[in-house]
Amino acid sequence: MLPDGAIEANHLWKRFRGDRRRRVLRDELERIVDRMRGRGGRGWKWALQDIDFAIEPGEAVGLFGVNGSGKSTLLKILTRVMYPYAGNVSVGGRVGALIEIKAGIHPDLTGRENIYLYGSLLGLPRKHVADRFDNIVAFAELEDAIDRQVKFYSSGMNMRLGFAVAAYLEPDVLLVDEVLAVGDASFQQKCLDRMREVIADGTTLVFVSHDLAAVEAICSRGIWLAGGEVQFDGPIRESLSGYRRSIEEHSESLTRRDGVVRLVKVEVAGDDDGRIRTEGPFSVRMVMEAAEAGPATLYLGVSEGPGTPIFSLARSTFFASGETEIRCAIETLPLPRGRFFLWVGVFGAKGHDLLQWHPAEHFDVIGPELDPAPRGVVRLAPVHVTADWEIEGR
Repeated sequence: MLPDGAIEANHLWKRFRGDRRRRVLRDELERIVDRMRGRGGRGWKWALQDIDFAIEPGEAVGLFGVNGSGKSTLLKILTRVMYPYAGNVSVGGRVGALIEIKAGIHPDLTGRENIYLYGSLLGLPRKHVADRFDNIVAFAELEDAIDRQVKFYSSGMNMRLGFAVAAYLEPDVLLVDEVLAVGDASFQQKCLDRMREVIADGTTLVFVSHDLAAVEAICSRGIWLAGGEVQFDGPIRESLSGYRRSIEEHSESLTRRDGVVRLVKVEVAGDDDGRIRTEGPFSVRMVMEAAEAGPATLYLGVSEGPGTPIFSLARSTFFASGETEIRCAIETLPLPRGRFFLWVGVFGAKGHDLLQWHPAEHFDVIGPELDPAPRGVVRLAPVHVTADWEIEGR
């Protein structure tokens, strides 16, 4: 039997049947063509394929991947909302889950009644729930609405109630899906702080989110899913780095290269030996070809993979017809050690794409690791800052 807070998944497989076709002539013709080409028509789609992992009590694990990679399916199997096709999963202790905004919340009951109902489903005595009732209501900021039926709550109020109940009734395992995106920025930070507190108290956390900065802030381990399979399972920064690289590669494969302006060549360089170092020089040399002359704004950005840059630079210019050589130099590069990606875009006077925003080159920086932020504090960008410290005892 597993100790409270432990999770084990052994060779999990889960599949879903393909969508039922409409009985219309066009769909019937597509079905006939599929069969003639050997595609077999409607079949099964694997959502999870041979998933295998173990989570220790008190661990904070981030689960991430593109839409359709199997994250929510895995969470629903952990909560017994659905069951695997093959394999088995074991979860020790009580499970608190916030998978969907209204999951576990009955719309015809008041907020007060839902809190006690949720506690009874967890197997908690009424006095245990009553002792934490005021904390739950205060955290959810629902003092004026706690005796109102939940069906009259907004999406944000639903989410606040659900998270507060799940986090304050002291589950052994807390499962949180992307629902935090509904809350405002201040409440999201409150949720991150609360997750940090429950981890410190020994609760196991599995956190699913597309907000990679929040995942890195709260989790120490990352599981990257792609196509229903585990691509990487390890330290959070390493797993996120691999995922960000895959995003960049996917973005590059989808980029159109037939704009009014074409990127012919791009080179990045560092100091005299060509290496790029933290707080060292950094230069970009590009050759662009314009089909016709005209004004434009050139944008450069540096990111860890996704199209959201750590920093960006812009320069208004006039492209002549034909090739134009462009150089940009940064005297001191504020990046820590790691792999980064140079993004390039050119836009016309009214914001029209002349060259689509896309990753053009990647480079590795030699230097120190980034100083860690406190757990639960979201760091927006990995910027290296040099500082002199003096500490004197008194």
